[in-house]
Amino acid sequence: MLSLSRRRFSAGVLTEMTVFAGCCVSAMLIAETLHLVTAEGSGTSMLIPAVQFALIMTAMGVVFSLFRVGEPKSTAVILVRTTIVLAVGYPLAFMLFGYVEGGSVARDVLGSACLYTLAAVMFIRMGISTVHGAGVGTQRVLIIGTGPEALAVEHTIKQMGPRGPVVVGFYPAGAEEAAQAVPVTEGRATRFPTSISLPAIVSRFKVDEVVIAVLEQRGGALPLRDLLDCRLGGVPVRNLSGFYERVRGEVPIESLKASWLIYGDGFAQNATRTFVKRLFDIVIAAILVTLALPVMLITAVVICLESAGPIFFLQERVGRAGRPFLCVKFRSMGIDAEHDGVARWATLNDSRVTRVGRWLRKWRIDELPQLFNVLSGEMSLVGPRPERPTFVAGLKQEIRFYDVRHSVKPGLTGWAQIRYAYGSSVADSKRKLQFDLYYVKNHSLSLDFLILAETVRVVVFGEGAQ
Repeated sequence: MLSLSRRRFSAGVLTEMTVFAGCCVSAMLIAETLHLVTAEGSGTSMLIPAVQFALIMTAMGVVFSLFRVGEPKSTAVILVRTTIVLAVGYPLAFMLFGYVEGGSVARDVLGSACLYTLAAVMFIRMGISTVHGAGVGTQRVLIIGTGPEALAVEHTIKQMGPRGPVVVGFYPAGAEEAAQAVPVTEGRATRFPTSISLPAIVSRFKVDEVVIAVLEQRGGALPLRDLLDCRLGGVPVRNLSGFYERVRGEVPIESLKASWLIYGDGFAQNATRTFVKRLFDIVIAAILVTLALPVMLITAVVICLESAGPIFFLQERVGRAGRPFLCVKFRSMGIDAEHDGVARWATLNDSRVTRVGRWLRKWRIDELPQLFNVLSGEMSLVGPRPERPTFVAGLKQEIRFYDVRHSVKPGLTGWAQIRYAYGSSVADSKRKLQFDLYYVKNHSLSLDFLILAETVRVVVFGEGAQ
């Protein structure tokens, strides 16, 4: 069976997208009505451009992270991102309206529709902030545990901002935690005594979710019967991996166990998914090569003019199942970048990068030849970025489960690339692996589309380039 998406899309995100699209449709219809032009067509012809306007702007909202979950978005951030979305979507909508009935009217009022959309989004945003400020509709979370992992969960929730969940309190896991004297810290949630049953706390404080923030769960550390009662009562119970996967789109290595990899959902590899992904790669890569060919020819000429040496740079990388392959890129460094034969991470303002190479890296133009790696089947459009064998050998020794990322083809872009900056250390590689594990677990056609859409933003703004 073909699964278009294994990723659990947040109901809040889907609601935001629906409300935004509704604002766009309403704004276009109001603008057309106020324009007082009815001779161009009927109500149907007015509705079609309005729906197209909404689809274009909502797609741009995905590209520019207007609906991204797991990060605090202030009113100023919403204002800036919505403005960017409307500015980029304006010429696209203007061109499209030239091919639809009623398009001439839609073109006349497109600017007004954009302004009305911006006003509606900000008005709704302020209304939602007011409602959330009053505590209406806020998710309430109870954390099982009082140790560092529990405090880390609380910190993550606080980072989500005023629209995120609220921590009701901490419930000690086991007799050892219950006996510990934990000092009261200002601003910290309540620490409940074990003399009160867990279901009673959940019921009294209207808890919506229980998060188990305990690494060691053996030896009676958890009140399993009480957790089962909560689960049967309709309150979700999540472990650390499930919590971070849902909230941050990553799988923390510290809390990861081999049994979760074996028995958990996801990590599915089947013939249907492989065929669909390969067909998707070939079609999209062929289109991108055709569109990028003029840019690639100009880049080749510029590299030749700047310095002597090869145009392309071939470097061995590790692919699926640990098999090495030659990754092709435009040369962005001097020909003696590693004259001593020692592999080095690229760093910020790397002196080995040429003047032209700096621009190629900033806009990711140096990676365009990897489209041919995609067409040849060595890479995919979306997947974990391939690393050099020297680095992989060291990272496998330093980081648990590092080899799991090699269970799928490496990608031209990936979940880690749109969620985390450029990695140039073991610590960076560890954090990026957590995002890669999320992709390996949840990879699907819809997630690939989402990653490609957000990659446009990464390229446009030159994020993470070194």
